[in-house]
Amino acid sequence: MKRRNFILNGSQAGIALSLLGMNACKESKKTPTDNESQPDKIVQTQEPFFKLSLAQWSIHNMIRDNGVDPYTFAEKAKNWGFTGLEYVSQLYNPELEDAGYSEEAMASFVSKSNAEAQKHGLQNVLIMIDGQGNLAVSDPKERTEAVERHFKWVDAAAAMGCHAIRVNLAGSNLPDEWRKNAVDGLSKLATYAKDKNINIIVENHGGLSSNAAMLVEVMKMVAMDNCGTLPDFGNFCIKRKADGSGCEEMYDIYKGVSELMPFAKAVSAKSHDFDDAGNEREIDYVKMLQIVKDNGYSGFIGVEYEGNEISEEAGIIATRDLMLRAASKLR
Repeated sequence: MKRRNFILNGSQAGIALSLLGMNACKESKKTPTDNESQPDKIVQTQEPFFKLSLAQWSIHNMIRDNGVDPYTFAEKAKNWGFTGLEYVSQLYNPELEDAGYSEEAMASFVSKSNAEAQKHGLQNVLIMIDGQGNLAVSDPKERTEAVERHFKWVDAAAAMGCHAIRVNLAGSNLPDEWRKNAVDGLSKLATYAKDKNINIIVENHGGLSSNAAMLVEVMKMVAMDNCGTLPDFGNFCIKRKADGSGCEEMYDIYKGVSELMPFAKAVSAKSHDFDDAGNEREIDYVKMLQIVKDNGYSGFIGVEYEGNEISEEAGIIATRDLMLRAASKLR
């Protein structure tokens, strides 16, 4: 199916920067507070190597706790200076879930999302899929059913002009078994998606999927052009502590992104909390973006704010500004 024409004319990054009025020469800024929704206007000296998209998960509290309509996503992203949209399937529940993800319900989701993206001149980039079953589970019947439940999201992505759906590789915790299951699940789903020009991309999203070396092995075994990775800057916890207090086994985040980038078809800029200079406290954004750039990537990078010290809006803006500031420092 042909993609919808939601791409803005001209340079996406240039438009975003003209909206933001950023200045690469400004060395630091205060972290936005809940009452500071816009940055100071300054002058950007060069365009970044990437385009800016917003992961809808960044506003999941607004939607779930504050009753914000998920279909205002495009409007909010446009107002905050983004040009691409990364949808999250679960944020349209209970609407879709209560309808059993029927054809009518999915068609309504697609139609409303397309109308909003077109209205605000934004590009639909991808859909992040959750709650549709485990693609690396060991039971063959359960795995096949999970694969088939993703088909409707492949169809939706194609109808929305997206290039990909992001999937999770939950399932077995035994490495050899997980690899075998993951290859089978991904191969079946990517085969279905191939003729629809949709990529199946895997995020490092906990469990063995956060072991980048193992995920790379899976990518090499699947060996399909429309199957790749979505490196996330911060999701490298392989095993969490039993009491839920933190991570017990963590994969090196810079090593992980470096290993996943050769297979990347999208990138997620995770953020949590910021210091007084506006830098992410746990992630060196200059180092991360240099890794991404060195791998020849020039597509969308999605802002995904998950912090709780400042509001979602302030966190989104702080992450956006940090990305642009860091990009100006790259080689």
